[in-house]
Amino acid sequence: MADGHFELGLDTFGDVTLDADGTPKSAAQVIRDVVEQAVLADKLGLDYFGVGEHHRDDFAVSAPDMVLAAIATQTKRIRLGSAVTVLSSDDPVRVFQRFSTLDAVSHGRAEVTLGRGSFTESFPLFGFDMANYEELFEEKLELFSELLKEKPVSWSGNTRPALSQQMVYPHTESGTLKSWVAVGGSPQSVVRAAHYGMPLMLAIIGGEPLQFAPFAELYHRALKEFGQPEQPIGVHSPGHIAETDQQAQDELWPHYAAMHSRIGRDRGWPPLTRAEFDLTAGPRGALMVGSPETVAAKITTVAKALGLSRFDLKFSHGTLPHEAMMKSIELYATEVAPRVRANLTKD
Repeated sequence: MADGHFELGLDTFGDVTLDADGTPKSAAQVIRDVVEQAVLADKLGLDYFGVGEHHRDDFAVSAPDMVLAAIATQTKRIRLGSAVTVLSSDDPVRVFQRFSTLDAVSHGRAEVTLGRGSFTESFPLFGFDMANYEELFEEKLELFSELLKEKPVSWSGNTRPALSQQMVYPHTESGTLKSWVAVGGSPQSVVRAAHYGMPLMLAIIGGEPLQFAPFAELYHRALKEFGQPEQPIGVHSPGHIAETDQQAQDELWPHYAAMHSRIGRDRGWPPLTRAEFDLTAGPRGALMVGSPETVAAKITTVAKALGLSRFDLKFSHGTLPHEAMMKSIELYATEVAPRVRANLTKD
């Protein structure tokens, strides 16, 4: 927040929602809905719109950069990026080329957020062995950090063919493609982001956000130790906004619970109870759910405790209807964002 402007953004995974009659929408319609959501976010003055990458039937978006390019043609100022790009199962050269192309189409508004992938369907799909999970990300992030310099690259490793003084095109007009590293709960990943001097995006999807304060402190220490300049820290957290706390929780609960159960079947999670949901949606929990006043207060607390420059609300949740998401976006932009910025400016 070096310029005094605290950024507020949105993230979506393009979750497959339901029609009015309760049948699942087509992936094509969901993608068109995502574009409409981004256009609203731009119109209302939000700072960022991120689209996630998945390769399964409950999420419609497998190529975020394509969706973002479509959004770029219908928006004017909002920054556009991924949430996240699974670098481990992609090629760093192609990732750079796609997002530098998005940067051109959007007149310099592109960003990329790189992650290892909490969903792993892309690994078998593209022929990668999960046994190489750590090596894939480490090597590919190393290469990507070299590509960001937009100079001839020489690189060799085990996960892709070597490069020798290779130029990669197109270059960005500004010479800079803002690139975040997404981190879930690993100190090693925090240090890795600092090593490459990349901004840190903390994915806080459960527990208590203030427990991540040591990660922010570790990141700042590591940047100094590596001789890197200070970089911004952002947080990505799920949430939903309505006129009252009760309305927001009641609207979100059935869709969030169903999504949790569906993903939990693959990961061995027990079913989510309403009491557990209410606790996570409470004052100290990671779910940013409630009225504009409630959500603004929670974001302010987290922003101050972690020294944030950006907060991204993950506003899509399973089958939560498009209309409810549009209302949540409206309240986030018109009522939450001004409250958060006013709260942070006071101190």
